[in-house]
Amino acid sequence: MNNTLLAGGSKPKLASMDLSSSQALVASLTYVEVTGSTNVDLAAKGGEDLTVLVAGAQTAGKGRAGREWSSPVGASLSVSILLKPKLASADSLAWLPLLAGAAMTRAVRRLGAAATLKWPNDVLVNERKLCGVLSELVDGQTVIVGAGLNLEQQQDELPIPNATSLALEGLTVSLPEALHAYLAEFVPLYKSFVAAGGDPEAGLRSLAIELCSTIGQDVRAIMPGDSEVVGQAIDIDSAGRLLIAVPGENTLYAVGAGDIVHLRHN
Repeated sequence: MNNTLLAGGSKPKLASMDLSSSQALVASLTYVEVTGSTNVDLAAKGGEDLTVLVAGAQTAGKGRAGREWSSPVGASLSVSILLKPKLASADSLAWLPLLAGAAMTRAVRRLGAAATLKWPNDVLVNERKLCGVLSELVDGQTVIVGAGLNLEQQQDELPIPNATSLALEGLTVSLPEALHAYLAEFVPLYKSFVAAGGDPEAGLRSLAIELCSTIGQDVRAIMPGDSEVVGQAIDIDSAGRLLIAVPGENTLYAVGAGDIVHLRHN
């Protein structure tokens, strides 16, 4: 096992962090003080399965649909994991974002916040976004899963009005604590998923449904091309798609990609 910890920059508080407990869970782990995007850097660097890159700050991170976001040094956890799973079908790769979202949801619960999973991979606390996940296919069987967890930001430091941080939820959590909580959930889930050949019915699908607060909600699904479906989210199917029942229609809509808005009715 090749575990590497690199720290740069001028902040001794972050540079002297002990990440050994997280290193022990993965193939290799590299820490950098500041980078543009951990996903981009890890895609360029490459590595073996479960290679991890962690940054104290990102200046050009991207979320879903290419939305840009950044984080000040030490205020959030920015982590990317390179995966090379050997699965029975490449279609099973679609479950990796849900797997990461489920792992982060359980990690945040472990840290003390009542988190839920918003399909497919946002982590919410009190319906406010605490964490986002972005998965990118590098080649046919290599996936990079990036996550950004808000740790210390105050409300005026967050990128969107309906976001939150662990600090705003009354919790003081260090980057090493958050990283270990996430990897301690992610790695066993991932290894079990791979051992099952990528079969979500071996436990991942039921876990995602259990954690997912989107199920049972009235939602608006905004899909690529700006088409919309409005109805009630009722299930996650075996392909990881959100199933939406539209009032007055007998057909369920299966949404594989898009923005989901939880509708609130007064």
